[in-house]
Amino acid sequence: MAVEAQATARGVRTSAQKAGLVCSLIRGKSVNQAVATLQFTPKIIARELAKVLRSAVANIQQADGFGGDIERLYVSACYANQGQSMKRVRPAPMGRAYRVVKRTAHLTVKVSERPLKIAAVGAGAVGTGTAGDETPAAKPGGARAKKAAKTARA
Repeated sequence: MAVEAQATARGVRTSAQKAGLVCSLIRGKSVNQAVATLQFTPKIIARELAKVLRSAVANIQQADGFGGDIERLYVSACYANQGQSMKRVRPAPMGRAYRVVKRTAHLTVKVSERPLKIAAVGAGAVGTGTAGDETPAAKPGGARAKKAAKTARA
């Protein structure tokens, strides 16, 4: 069973849409790649997201069942939800007022540990010469099979 941990920053002063653009850059990447990506992303929200990512890594290190290998960690989920909006008033001509909405976002990063890959032992293993020796042209319905049949007719 894979270990998972998350960290959340609430009320960050940006819109959820802007934060979501940066979240999509790191979703699914390894933790080291994600930190490097955020370090060189020119958006201001990347700094806040990097803090949340480091916090999630610290949380998973404290979790029971963590193997201790940071190289196996990856960002399993990263999203930004809309937070509270601050309503402000801006003076307008002829005594009126325009409303200004200052948006906030809740940033959430989930970090998981990739499971260890265990090689299958037995029939059909690579190099035994049993199950996986079909050529792509011999598979029925494939594009290469259709092309081979077309050239055979000509």
